[in-house]
Amino acid sequence: MDEELRIIISGGGTGGHIFPAVSIANAIKAKRPDAKILFVGALGRMEMQRVPAAGYEIKGLPIQGFDRKNLLKNFKVLYKIWKSQRMAKKIIRDFRPMAAVGVGGYASGPTLNKAAAMGIPCLIQEQNSYAGVTNKLLAKKADKICVAYDNMERFFPAEKIIMTGNPVRQALLDTKMSKEEAIKSFGLDPSKKTILIVGGSLGAGTVNKSVMQHLDEIAESGVQVIWQTGKYYNADINEQLKGRDLPMVKVLDFISDMGAAYKAADLVISRAGASSISEFCLLGTPVILVPSPNVAEDHQTKNAMALVDKDAALYVKDADAPEQVISLALKTVQDEAKLRSLSENILKLALPNSADIIADEVIRLAKSYNK
Repeated sequence: MDEELRIIISGGGTGGHIFPAVSIANAIKAKRPDAKILFVGALGRMEMQRVPAAGYEIKGLPIQGFDRKNLLKNFKVLYKIWKSQRMAKKIIRDFRPMAAVGVGGYASGPTLNKAAAMGIPCLIQEQNSYAGVTNKLLAKKADKICVAYDNMERFFPAEKIIMTGNPVRQALLDTKMSKEEAIKSFGLDPSKKTILIVGGSLGAGTVNKSVMQHLDEIAESGVQVIWQTGKYYNADINEQLKGRDLPMVKVLDFISDMGAAYKAADLVISRAGASSISEFCLLGTPVILVPSPNVAEDHQTKNAMALVDKDAALYVKDADAPEQVISLALKTVQDEAKLRSLSENILKLALPNSADIIADEVIRLAKSYNK
């Protein structure tokens, strides 16, 4: 048996960082069941619940991002960064990893900085077509940089880049349900066209507003909708829907079985997060993308346009969504030729086996580590 494998995986903040991180961990464990994997996340962020739920141990750092509106608050942020770096150093010393993986998000900064300074090989995984600030800063110290889009040498040293694609939740690919069974699992009618509306792991205010303003249009269309509102918005939406008879609209705060949701859908309306886009590519899902404007460097629009330029997705600007996106969706979902074209074109962009490829690189780096 090879020497015991010890790997740290750091990052998080949103499902777009967490799902790939867990997928990489699962792929490492599949190849090396003896591997010891420790996650490092940011206290108070989503990873502190999602990672243990996936069966992995996680340590939390008190790190947070800079407040661009209230500069005085950044004295506290600077202290938290300093404290996080000290904590990261202790975590690394205690755990003794042979390689460190960063997936983006606040916690990956201090963790990989300290790992690199201590001579531990580092790999970063950049999900987006426009590199995040943390990963751009870490690039000089990383040994390998795994990407999902072309032309990433704009941000990273070309000799370190590996085109791997983004790991996705394996359960999505393993769904055994038929389309009819998937639709019935949501209490809907398999004979009708179905649109899935999702706003990312936290929900999306503009997307929800778009649906609320066009409920009558949906009701008259004969199309049914699976609507994931996000937990933050759900109570208010249900309050607004009280007394309305809308059997064709299934309202959920969170969808636990996204494999069934994608299988049920003829068309999806979604934000343009990198993980979601990778899922659509692998599944061949026709999609209308409404990129969030509230992300660094407007990277979701850049993600979306990488598909739109290849006729692999439709695009509606966030500001235009309340007026346009539902009408476009109701028209598109009835256009079989358009749905088929979108599906065929997005499938061409799929990069399968991403988690396996990244896991192989991590294991290779770990074996090269000289203590």
